[in-house]
Amino acid sequence: MAQNDLEARHLDTLDRDLGRFSALENATAYVARPLVAPGVALAFVLLAGLGAMVAFGQTDNTMIVVVAAIFGAYMALNIGANDVANNMGPAVGANALTMGGAIAIAAVFETAGALIAGGDVVSTISRGIIDPQTIGTEGIFVWAMMAALLSSALWVNLATWIGAPVSTTHSIVGGVMGAGIAAAGFGAVNWPTMATIAASWVISPVLGGLIAAAFLWFIKARIIYRNDKIAAARVWVPVLIGIMAGAFAAYLALKGLSRIVDVTFSGALMIGAVLGLVCWVVMIPVIRRQSRGLENRNKSLKVLFGIPLVVSAALLSFAHGANDVANAVGPLAAIVQALGSGGTAETVAIPLWVMLIGAFGLSFGLFLFGPKLIRMVGSQITKLNPMRAYCVSLSAALTVILASWLGLPVSSTHIAVGAIFGVGFFREWDAARRARAVQGQAPERPRTAPEERRRRKLVRRSHVLTIGAAWVVTVPAAAALSGALFWALRAIGG
Repeated sequence: MAQNDLEARHLDTLDRDLGRFSALENATAYVARPLVAPGVALAFVLLAGLGAMVAFGQTDNTMIVVVAAIFGAYMALNIGANDVANNMGPAVGANALTMGGAIAIAAVFETAGALIAGGDVVSTISRGIIDPQTIGTEGIFVWAMMAALLSSALWVNLATWIGAPVSTTHSIVGGVMGAGIAAAGFGAVNWPTMATIAASWVISPVLGGLIAAAFLWFIKARIIYRNDKIAAARVWVPVLIGIMAGAFAAYLALKGLSRIVDVTFSGALMIGAVLGLVCWVVMIPVIRRQSRGLENRNKSLKVLFGIPLVVSAALLSFAHGANDVANAVGPLAAIVQALGSGGTAETVAIPLWVMLIGAFGLSFGLFLFGPKLIRMVGSQITKLNPMRAYCVSLSAALTVILASWLGLPVSSTHIAVGAIFGVGFFREWDAARRARAVQGQAPERPRTAPEERRRRKLVRRSHVLTIGAAWVVTVPAAAALSGALFWALRAIGG
């Protein structure tokens, strides 16, 4: 009996010890979980540096290229964490995509957009903002580009950490400008190009908002306000999908096929028109099959807009990858060109490994740090459903695609947020218009009090001031930080 009691006590002690070890393991896992994402990010940054060492070869400038590649990878991670939320936020906020599905789609299409269509905008970032001929030697030019990369990455990282909605395009443009001024004075900056870019920052959110509002008006007028909503949706939803497919096909023909065969602008438009027509015809039976048995109410329309919303989100990710990869690898491409050729030539040959760093950095940043910002963008500014989110995504995609085709580094943050505001303000205007119409038909009904009208605002006004302030501060802040880093890096590097 005593032996049995002793064994029981030993087993009880063992169970308690194992329990302590299990609790310790769980606690360690809980503590270590927040460190997983930074650890993976650090591994990617170091791998980018190692890849740069192998790709560039062993020269006197190899270590400078390695450091520049690390800075570029760091910037790409921050862009993925911050900007990609603008692409997938509407779809996730409208419950058309799960978080995992959104991340998977964004990762594939961001990478494809960067690798297929990112070259033209990279040339604008690396050569259009400052004139390399005004900066004495290629060594000074390299330090200026490295300062621009590091300052913009640090600023975006800080802004993401505190939850400030800044533009990564603003950051890199401000960084390049600040480093150029520090290196060679105000004359080094291409002010006409800067004026064009600055104008695009104002035009792009307005244009994005107007396009989104126009699409929402079309959907409301042709589908939502019809007596038979499902019958109207069977007619117009395939058309909307065809428009989106045509725009994507035309852009891909201009940016992708043009590198293999000679494709004119009119030829690309013809390709887009043909594929858009084919997609419209193919989607007619698909939408008809989806609409069977649906009730004639607005809630049923959400089912029919699932496919176009997912496709528009993928299109926007492709366009974002094409446009914003320049923010990460534009200065890096300029550094590689300057050190590889021994000078600052007017044309920039963009190595594949440089584009790979930018493309995969966007995807890693999204995967590791993006979900929180995706949720915020999808639900904080105004309430989105699949129809509204489709208008936001398609508007932002069309605007970014146009900017990328022109080689203009507009801010995808500005465009997406402008589209969301456009949808929200249009809903407010439409609701007020319909209320006035009802009031005119029944003047005896009591009017809504001013306090109640303010309470019913569909757009959070506080975000207008917050976002506006962030947009104003980013360029000068990044420029000042870049100028300081230029002098520090130059002093360290000799």
